[in-house]
Amino acid sequence: MIMERYNEWCEKAVDDADLQEELRSVAGKEDEIRDRFYRDLEFGTGGLRGVIGAGTNRMNIYTVRRATQGLANYVKRSFDKPSVAISHDSRIKSTLFAKAAASVLAANGIQVHMYSELMPTPMLSYAVRALHCSAGIMVTASHNPAKYNGYKAYGADGCQITLEVAEQVIHEINSLDLFKDVKYCDLDKAVNDGIVSYIGQDVIEGYYQNVLAQGINTELCASSGLKIVYTPLNGTGNKPVREILSRIGIQDVTVVAEQENPDGNFPTCPYPNPEIREALSLGLQYCDKVKPDLLLATDPDADRVGIAVPDGEDYALFSGNEVGALLTEYICSQRKAKGTMPERPVVVKTIVTTDLIKAIAKEYGLETIEVLTGFKFIGEQIGLLEAKGEENRYVFGFEESYGYLAGTYVRDKDAVVASMLICEMAAYYRTQGISLLQARENLYKKYGLFRHSLQSFTFEGESGMNKMNALMESLRTEQPAAIGGLKVVSVSDYETSLTTDKLTGKQTAITLPKSNVLVFDLEQGAKVVIRLSGTEPKIKCYYTTIGNTMDEALATEAKLVEDFDKLFQ
Repeated sequence: MIMERYNEWCEKAVDDADLQEELRSVAGKEDEIRDRFYRDLEFGTGGLRGVIGAGTNRMNIYTVRRATQGLANYVKRSFDKPSVAISHDSRIKSTLFAKAAASVLAANGIQVHMYSELMPTPMLSYAVRALHCSAGIMVTASHNPAKYNGYKAYGADGCQITLEVAEQVIHEINSLDLFKDVKYCDLDKAVNDGIVSYIGQDVIEGYYQNVLAQGINTELCASSGLKIVYTPLNGTGNKPVREILSRIGIQDVTVVAEQENPDGNFPTCPYPNPEIREALSLGLQYCDKVKPDLLLATDPDADRVGIAVPDGEDYALFSGNEVGALLTEYICSQRKAKGTMPERPVVVKTIVTTDLIKAIAKEYGLETIEVLTGFKFIGEQIGLLEAKGEENRYVFGFEESYGYLAGTYVRDKDAVVASMLICEMAAYYRTQGISLLQARENLYKKYGLFRHSLQSFTFEGESGMNKMNALMESLRTEQPAAIGGLKVVSVSDYETSLTTDKLTGKQTAITLPKSNVLVFDLEQGAKVVIRLSGTEPKIKCYYTTIGNTMDEALATEAKLVEDFDKLFQ
């Protein structure tokens, strides 16, 4: 079966010369061929993501076309006059994949709206809503290394597609032979015929105006003296982030030149993820020279942003939980002070995001809504509020993985608005004589010291996937009595939708959708959340510890990490 697939691709996969070269290079290499063809690249709950290359288990124009044909079948069945918006980031072959998707949609009679150049994920979400599209496609692999690319599918609400829609699309895709059953046409002809059109400046300006509308104290920015170093990590954030910062009056912005322009090879940051120090290392070198108040770094599709702030002679990297908590405190305190807090306000967070938010929400009278991991579930909550005419109740939402959103104009995380609000917050505190480092300390003094960390374990290939599934099943069926020396108080299994109190044996139902996630609540307020990544071959462990001092919280965390190192290595 695998060799049949390989031989078929050698014969038929002729639309991209790079694929033919790669197929020839692996001839006679059984393991290499197997890895490329042992399965179809999975269209998960949000779309595709995989290594770029030849084969059914790779990202290439054929797997993109097949996925798009499946999406086209769903859209045509579900909408009278279907239309789809498309954007792409700076990754290798992103432009090619965006055009491939457009050609399939056009061949199926679906109106296509494309950005004429690379644009961030949030601007795709905005375009879907602004142009009243039936769906959207964002070609990106977010913050993954250069060898990856991907494809996020969006619904008419601007959110990544729901689990129910994903199942329908997957069913359509699985019925297709990627060489026989996929329609596509000449893109230039489709543009001339008007079935493919380019998104105008009016949509881009509409997005900018909506971002600017989320400001609270933007008038302070121009005179604050705030100094910024910014890196778009060779991605899509360069133009929109700098445009927004300029419009709010922040002019002292030094851009990391080596990472300014789009480059899918990411030559100076092999892992372009603003969550890790390595990706920010070049920016930090600039900080040593420029001495800014703040380093900003957005990931390639500009839906995540990381920061670093002066800490003595060094710079401290803030976690996503810390930035999200600081923004929540800032937005809530300022909206309350200005009398702009809505009635029955809401903040939304994921189940792996800091519980510090619950304390902040309680302080300012907000309801906290918890959702599964994935920003689409935060966007879904905005949609549920909108359906009741209550979208203005939404104040802020974020996830620990550096994704934030204020406002309801998009339904995905937005590094552009987050960058603006982070800078505004820093400018405001600067006028109060407070650094962001001091603001973080004040937050912990007010609400308690929460320590959070994430550990990822990678399992590549077919054997890795089998091992991941076996490890999760083992944890599910042989639940530990203690982790890191702390007794397990309760276990929440989101696949069985049950929370079990380990002291009483009482079980309660979990009302969120089923997901392969386990949550171990421990003594002393500690917690471990374990989940399979939806986009990468990884098991992710999220640790929470609480201490009177940071050293105390770190010591407890080290014991938790030690136990899972033994289990997953």
